[in-house]
Amino acid sequence: MLLTEEEGKEGLKLARQAIEEHLSENIRLKAEEAHVPASFEEDRGVFVTLNKHGNLRGCIGYPYPMFKLKDAIIDAAISAAVSDTRFPPVTKEEFEDIVIELTILTTPQVLKAKPKDLPEQIEIGRHGLIVKKGMYQGLLLPQVATEYEWSAEEFLCQTCWKAGLSQDAWLEKDTKVSTFEGQIFKE
Repeated sequence: MLLTEEEGKEGLKLARQAIEEHLSENIRLKAEEAHVPASFEEDRGVFVTLNKHGNLRGCIGYPYPMFKLKDAIIDAAISAAVSDTRFPPVTKEEFEDIVIELTILTTPQVLKAKPKDLPEQIEIGRHGLIVKKGMYQGLLLPQVATEYEWSAEEFLCQTCWKAGLSQDAWLEKDTKVSTFEGQIFKE
């Protein structure tokens, strides 16, 4: 179910508040104390992306609906700020320069197509991808393919690469490819 624009704004406020409290007081915002819409009680997948002056500064989330949305937003926001191993932790001083983007996900669906037919199942700008093979898994949000102007084949290759697999691993029978959609809210 899609969130309203107002609910999206509430989600962004919750993410910002969670990071602020963590950076200033080293405490985790309690979800039950947050005043959020009833829809935030549903289990949903979510990613929180942090950008600073247009550059990625952190991105962490939960692809599957394992937690209530309010809890997933709080955890993903704090993790994006301080636990994304690609970047040093966000400092309290730089946080005012950070723009938060929230992507609320639909439940991923495994594509049931022959490997060579997978590109036809992927709609650039609409679908995000998860590639899984054995213990390897990679995920790219829908907006990534649009941002880089990738074709469906390039999107598949890049998601395999992110998983630590060869770029053509999507053509192998034992590789699972799932799509999901994301509703994006940005400050």
